[in-house]
Amino acid sequence: MTAGSTSASAGSAPQRPHLSFMSIVNMNVGFFGIQYSFGLQQSNMSPIYRYLGADEASLPLLYLAGPVTGLIVQPIIGAMSDRTLSPRGRRTPFFLVGALLCSLSLLAMPFSRTLWMAAGILWILDAANNITMEPYRAYVSDRLNDGQTSLGFLTQSAFTGLGQTLSYITPSLLVFLGMNRDAVNDRGIPNITMLAFLMGAVFSTASILWSLKQVPELPLTPDERRHIEQMPRGFGNTLREIVDALRDMPTTMRQMAVMKFFQWYAMFCYWIYIAPALALTLFDTKDATSAGFREAGLVTGQVGAFYNFIAFVAAFAMVPITRRIGAKWMHTIALVAASVSMMAIPAIDNRALLFVPMLGIGLGWGSMMGNPYVMLSDSIPRNRVGVYMGVFNMFIVIPMLIQNLTLPLYYESLLGGNPASVIRLAGVLLGCAAVACAFVTVKKASTAVEAS
Repeated sequence: MTAGSTSASAGSAPQRPHLSFMSIVNMNVGFFGIQYSFGLQQSNMSPIYRYLGADEASLPLLYLAGPVTGLIVQPIIGAMSDRTLSPRGRRTPFFLVGALLCSLSLLAMPFSRTLWMAAGILWILDAANNITMEPYRAYVSDRLNDGQTSLGFLTQSAFTGLGQTLSYITPSLLVFLGMNRDAVNDRGIPNITMLAFLMGAVFSTASILWSLKQVPELPLTPDERRHIEQMPRGFGNTLREIVDALRDMPTTMRQMAVMKFFQWYAMFCYWIYIAPALALTLFDTKDATSAGFREAGLVTGQVGAFYNFIAFVAAFAMVPITRRIGAKWMHTIALVAASVSMMAIPAIDNRALLFVPMLGIGLGWGSMMGNPYVMLSDSIPRNRVGVYMGVFNMFIVIPMLIQNLTLPLYYESLLGGNPASVIRLAGVLLGCAAVACAFVTVKKASTAVEAS
């Protein structure tokens, strides 16, 4: 047993009150702002980089900000939030700081004057999102009793779909409302993209504040407070807590690492290359200054909004099915649907037909943002939720980091410099993720509070 993980007894775990459906909705509104920000990155950063002069093969390297900051920041912040005592709670200080930094970064991004300025701001933006993300997931887990876990995390998934739906569709809505789709600033960045980022800056902070006002953190019990007070302070002890968590990682969590490797390598392939792929398959262009390339950016937003809307609907539709067959099998089915759909995209040269495979991708995406966390929350001790949520995020960012570093090495030689081939690769990898998910053994943690 380590000094940093001195435990209260299992019997001291607090009883969490049963929340109304509207309370669960309100506590997840903050995820809308977080995911609006992520959606802006997914749908706009590749075009922004191309407007500022980046070539296709180097795009993954310019996305290193997300994986690297996630790998470093989220486990540390998660562990720190487990042992934080403040008048506002364990998790709340991290939400507020992260949301403020995120808003400032979103305000600055569309005014980037150089490629490396945009890349630098993305590093800050991703660090801010990571400061917010895992304490937020831990806050949701803190508030839910065992019977409401699946509803809580799938509601979180629904707000992921809603936030990203609106972020993807915002440029097209602005065109519909009368803005000129071809109006650009002196760096070639469309005005509609600039306004979308400014809107994201408002949503990022406002949604977090709403959730915290409507559903504040539960006050710590005397046993929980005593447990945290007994933890040794200092950054070194925080790092030791992360190492201990990795050593004591539940079997379910270890097995899920394989599934998540394939899953997230695939999704990063999609997000980085879908806009260039559609520019080629729909408009036969690789020229970032062409009207066809800008139109491909709008189409990317439209189909992205659609699959995120499907994820929003699917998240709620999956709740009774997940309760019946389990999160593991629901996620396996969703990954198969996403795999088949992803492989179909490059063969489609009609923009209307592109919405058909987005049904499967939407189901897969809705499941990715909910069901793995249902599987995880059942297998980890309550007193280490923050650190394990942070460690679990490593299973997202490490595949992304590997994708960033490896794909440029074979983009030309194995994929022929064709962005559509990257999308096909993503489909194959999602199929591998489905197979890996089928072999996961879901085991429930034996106690609510566990010593290590």
